Amino acid sequence: MKKLFLLSGLVLLLLSCKVKGVKNESEQKLKDQPERIEALVGVKDSAYRNEKLLTNSKELDKQIFDNGIEIKWFERGKGDLLKDQHVYKIDYEVLLEDGSVVDGSKLINRQWVHFLLGFQIQTKGWDFALRKLRIGDFAEILIPSELARGKLGIEGLIPPDAKNILKIRVLGELEPERETDGTKIWILAESKKYEEEKATEDSEIVYDYVISTPSNPRYVDSRFKGAPYVFKFSDFGIVKGLKKALLGVKKADKLWVVVPASEAYGSKGLLDVVKPDEPVFYDLFIRDVYPATDKK
Repeated sequence: MKKLFLLSGLVLLLLSCKVKGVKNESEQKLKDQPERIEALVGVKDSAYRNEKLLTNSKELDKQIFDNGIEIKWFERGKGDLLKDQHVYKIDYEVLLEDGSVVDGSKLINRQWVHFLLGFQIQTKGWDFALRKLRIGDFAEILIPSELARGKLGIEGLIPPDAKNILKIRVLGELEPERETDGTKIWILAESKKYEEEKATEDSEIVYDYVISTPSNPRYVDSRFKGAPYVFKFSDFGIVKGLKKALLGVKKADKLWVVVPASEAYGSKGLLDVVKPDEPVFYDLFIRDVYPATDKK
């Protein structure tokens, strides 16, 4: 049976003012699906795989919301409430009502994974519920189908109209590696092998990308293009914040970038794709960086 890791599949960026919203049916279906369904090869005997997130935990508190979401707390953290445009370390698993686990950090041999709040990286239900949690919370969240995978479900994994049960521990917040004029950059993975080949304003950068806003998650995805984007700092239409974020990147870097509206499309927005005063999120994987004297 296919397993699912909903967070790890987010790959990566913005093209230009010519970008248009997702229109055709196949693209729309992918927007409503998780980023990647993959066979979990090589983690069968993982040290974490068989750990259970909640074991004989005592319920401390419960809250039911008008949209049908229910949250049970087993531990109450003393940290800050989770905030949009912040990245957190979470340990989690997603179950169906029959108890089957369909997703989780343990399934990919991880003690925790990154989560960015506010851009529907998972589903609307996740973002709503996690705004009610604090750092240190340990909770179980019932998400109704319309705020989870809805009528489509996920073929072979999550049936249509299925409720999701999210068990989650919020371990902490991850500060961005750098911040420039309000643009925040988190490095999720990198290779030290290319440390001497950092991008400058004369470089050409090849990358894969997914772009999201709070109102329009994954509105551009390089998988539909069939090829990565080839970027030059002189390119017209690239937002200011993104250019600043790409300075210093290296081959094999995977990074998340959140650009505030003031460094993106401002009060005008972008066509029917980016609303006025919306931040823009870029999930990037850097395939290559060519120096000005060695472009291919």
